[in-house]
Amino acid sequence: MTPNWFAAVMGTGIVAVVAASLPAEVPGVQAVSEVFWLLAAALLLTLTTALGDHWIRRRDAALADVRSHTMFPFYGAVSMAVSTVGAATGSAGHHRLGELSVAVSAAMWSIGTIVGVVTYAVMARRLMQTHRVTPTPSWLLPVVPPMVSASGGAALVRHLPEGAPQITLLMFCYALFALALTAAVAVTVVVGRQLLHNGLPGTALVPTLWIPLGVIGQSVAAINLLGAASGHAWLHTVGVVYGMTVGACGVLALATVITVTARAFHRGLDFTPAWWSFTFPVGTCALGANALGTAINSTVIVSAATTLWCALLVIWSTVVFRTLRHVRRLLVERALTGLDRTSGLQPRRGAARDGHRVDSSTVQVFGGLQAAATHGTDHIHHVGVGDLADTSDELAQRNQRHARHSHLRVLVGFAHVDDGGA
Repeated sequence: MTPNWFAAVMGTGIVAVVAASLPAEVPGVQAVSEVFWLLAAALLLTLTTALGDHWIRRRDAALADVRSHTMFPFYGAVSMAVSTVGAATGSAGHHRLGELSVAVSAAMWSIGTIVGVVTYAVMARRLMQTHRVTPTPSWLLPVVPPMVSASGGAALVRHLPEGAPQITLLMFCYALFALALTAAVAVTVVVGRQLLHNGLPGTALVPTLWIPLGVIGQSVAAINLLGAASGHAWLHTVGVVYGMTVGACGVLALATVITVTARAFHRGLDFTPAWWSFTFPVGTCALGANALGTAINSTVIVSAATTLWCALLVIWSTVVFRTLRHVRRLLVERALTGLDRTSGLQPRRGAARDGHRVDSSTVQVFGGLQAAATHGTDHIHHVGVGDLADTSDELAQRNQRHARHSHLRVLVGFAHVDDGGA
């Protein structure tokens, strides 16, 4: 189990958060927000348990993920997943939990913020060091969590006593916003230079281009929600000006990535769990548009937010369907591997085993929204499939049948899909 799968929690939770923020007259928003809040909460609990078990039982592998330039950024997804579910609890869950939802939301916001500040600090330190890895959009993941916390904190302000408590939380949230925005711009410049120098990534990596949209949408949402929570006209104006300016850039960026993605589908963009990168960014754009539309009382922008949310529902449904089908295929492949082992086959000599270090240019990272080649080495899991020659005709035929699976595709994310079993 690796942290990149928390992107599924983000993509599910943001549906609930946006639904709860839309006008009540939009049909079905309350029911949908509650359903997706419960789904996101259940998924968060499941993945957190699996990740905790991974740290206990495979501590060396977990530590290697933290040191890895490829895998560490996805710990930012853990922070954002917790914060998103916390925000959904305070909004969509209020009808079920009452005032308890505020306490739970505040607790989850605190946990998500702490984890996010840690990932931010670690990534900022790494960005200032010399490295031999290729910059990718996933580098935004560990520096954006403070922005998500700024949005969630805005909803908690009104639950605090007036005066110093509210002012303190507002100042803290604005500080989080500034930190995240500064680092996001720096990472975007680095990644932009890489894209200008080497061109657009390969077809399989096109979904990663949606990640910067999440920064745009989340920042517009954060600064307008904070402006509304502050009650000060000048902060409200700052939010509107920022939202109109950055929102216009977001419209252009959205049109661009849609065009690039459409071409990728035309070239045959196959499914990988990286498709989850289509969900959260669209959700944050809907959230930002709704916050901006509410701030300037624009029904047109609020309608655009509703349209984006409807598109998000379609995207989420598609990604879930393809993910479940992908999981089923992996389980079948693992079952075939088990049959080979019970038949007496052994992994061929030199087959990668759990903990083996390989050149990361062969690594494909799914779900965490990245699959970039690098020059370093990263700790990954391989599944070896036995293919020793055997005099038995039956075993020889099985070897020929599974020759194309001499090494199953590396899938970093599913718990225990490796040579160790368990």
